[in-house]
Amino acid sequence: MPASTVVRGPVLTFTGDPFRDGLDATMVHLPDGIVAMADGHITHVGPADAVLPQLPPCVEVRDWGSDALISAGFVDTHVHFPQTPMIASQGAQLLDWLERYTFPTELRFADEEFARSVAKLFLRENLRNGITTSCVYCTVHPQSVEVLFEEAEALGLRLAAGKVLMDRNAPEALRDTAQIGYDQSAALITKWHGRGRLLYAITPRFAGTSTPEQLDAAGALWREHPDCLMQTHISENRREVAWMKELFPEHATYLDIYDHHGLCGPRAVFGHGIWLEETELTRLHQCGGAIAHCPTSNFFLGSGAFDLARAMNSTRPVRVGVGTDIGAGTSFSMLATLGGAYESAQLNGQSLSAGHAYYLATRGGARALYLDERIGSLAPGLEADLVVLDMRSTPLIDFRMDQARDLADRLFVQMTLADDRAVQATYVAGRLAYERPPRRS
Repeated sequence: MPASTVVRGPVLTFTGDPFRDGLDATMVHLPDGIVAMADGHITHVGPADAVLPQLPPCVEVRDWGSDALISAGFVDTHVHFPQTPMIASQGAQLLDWLERYTFPTELRFADEEFARSVAKLFLRENLRNGITTSCVYCTVHPQSVEVLFEEAEALGLRLAAGKVLMDRNAPEALRDTAQIGYDQSAALITKWHGRGRLLYAITPRFAGTSTPEQLDAAGALWREHPDCLMQTHISENRREVAWMKELFPEHATYLDIYDHHGLCGPRAVFGHGIWLEETELTRLHQCGGAIAHCPTSNFFLGSGAFDLARAMNSTRPVRVGVGTDIGAGTSFSMLATLGGAYESAQLNGQSLSAGHAYYLATRGGARALYLDERIGSLAPGLEADLVVLDMRSTPLIDFRMDQARDLADRLFVQMTLADDRAVQATYVAGRLAYERPPRRS
């Protein structure tokens, strides 16, 4: 067999959707498992005593120990890399926050050197937090997309990203036009979409910053390149929803604006969706669009608590992934984001189990991006993106784990108390791309 990377330890993965079929039928936990990787893909997964005899006797096995957890790499379905410099900016709700912090920060990305420095930091933070795939908003500047793709390509990451389209209700220096936005996006698609592990996402920021002409152009571009993703925002904030009714009085709902312009369908990812109406959720189910649930951002901006159970109602389930939504989101940690998802569910009178949450961060996120046949699970033939967690990463967690009753309890402790310190290693296409420095004594 070709040269392999082999890791050993407790393994967690999913074979299906636990929201539909239950955890018992879909979640796989191997207390002592092996994941073998070669040529960027997984070759073997299974109990150590069954897999080890199948491997060459001289192969090196990295044993992460019984207090580790090996999982598919995390999938971030909604994030703004240009907002990294403004994370933790105080004191505004969505529309004011855009004016006060977001637009002034994004103006700086006209400087390619600055954009590259942020892209490098952003991708390092992803790896430090076990995120191996993300769906990323850039700025209106084409060079912001170029530098992000260049840096992601150097790391071998699977990543989707796109130039933001904005031709109104933004500072003049951040506006393009319907034609310029179309032309620049088309050129980026030609250069980058499908190059290695990179994908293009057609990216109208949201209906409030695009004219009908620009939304039409985005829809036309997507029809010409239907294997691209399309990402935008929807129903994040009540004031925003009311504003859309003023801007587009001819449309019955917010989603109908996008639908009218050809921006609903498979591989469409709508950020937030807190205040969607029942007819909109039904339409998302019908068209195959997805919602990116961004709980830490929703809480930070006071936008609301997304009702996950309502969105995934079994009569018309909508695809849902989770997003850090940096920089309104307050952490690159997917574990912290899952903790926020639990709190959001609690505010809606529900309880999100740790198993269901880990599904959203891995296979569920991959499914939202229509990438679940490539990433999001640990199975032979899938791309070898892994995260290795330390289940005892802090003194408090170490103590709490001694009290844990079962796997569900141990997983819940992680998504409630853990953060970037829990990530021991991140593997990208079978290569060790990040390893946590040794702890100081």
